[in-house]
Amino acid sequence: MEIFTIILTIIGLCVFEIICSIDNAIINAEVLSTMQPKYRRWFLLWGMLFAVFLVRGLLPLLLVWGSTPELTPWEAFTAMFSDNPEITDAIKTSSPVLLAGGGTFLIFLFFHWLFLEEKHFGIKGERYFFSKGVWFYAVVSILLMIIVWFAIGKDAMMAFGAVVGSTAFFIVHGFRQNAELQEQKLMGGDMSDISKILYLEVIDATFSIDGVVGAFAFTMLVPLILVGNALGAIAVRQITISNIDRIKKYKYLKNGAMYSILCLGIVMLINSFGHHIPEYTSPLITFAVIGLFFIKSVREADKEFSSA
Repeated sequence: MEIFTIILTIIGLCVFEIICSIDNAIINAEVLSTMQPKYRRWFLLWGMLFAVFLVRGLLPLLLVWGSTPELTPWEAFTAMFSDNPEITDAIKTSSPVLLAGGGTFLIFLFFHWLFLEEKHFGIKGERYFFSKGVWFYAVVSILLMIIVWFAIGKDAMMAFGAVVGSTAFFIVHGFRQNAELQEQKLMGGDMSDISKILYLEVIDATFSIDGVVGAFAFTMLVPLILVGNALGAIAVRQITISNIDRIKKYKYLKNGAMYSILCLGIVMLINSFGHHIPEYTSPLITFAVIGLFFIKSVREADKEFSSA
């Protein structure tokens, strides 16, 4: 991989991680405001280490290793530095399973947001889809059926990967929904600061899965994912303690994150079926989509400020 592509990939991963974690940063900031200073510092330091190394570092490694069990964890981690053709071939051969699962997960995530989640309506049509929320389950069921049908013709394990991706979505969504419901308790005074920290770590872990899964649309190389996601996680922690009110003003950033998730999910599915898409495509798509919605957010914020 060329150095330019590596840098572009890391920047793309970082931006994607930041945008996907905005909701998480807002929740963290609101809960941290109810905690004692020493526990805030504890969360921001040790919580960051947990989020970076255990979740955003270990999870990608486990996913790659799980889809390529013939490799050791160390071989899966160091594949980008290896000149052993057996290692690179093993990852290349098994990648369609991981890509099919990840692509399915991301596409389900997008449609859940489009049909069911409260949002600022950024483009025409979003309000209509939101009013038809009951369609969500029908749409994703039909999509899964189509993906599995075509995947079976290519590789049964790919079809299984797609099913695992859909299953993972509903499991993660269940945990996330429960964690978000607990936010009201976290904001109250009936929980200890230690309990709040534990809940924040659970919430962070569930939110980070989106970024980890989406990272495989950028690269299959675990060290790059670790570096890009780690930089993004550090930036999110900085946003949490300093610029959260400013970030809230950019109301369409979440829209940009979700449309980039849709694009990355499609990229992963296309790649899983053997149609190679250049590695620089995912970062460029991410920059373009998020950039468009960022500009839209800035214009909207300026308009509201002018009319105030």
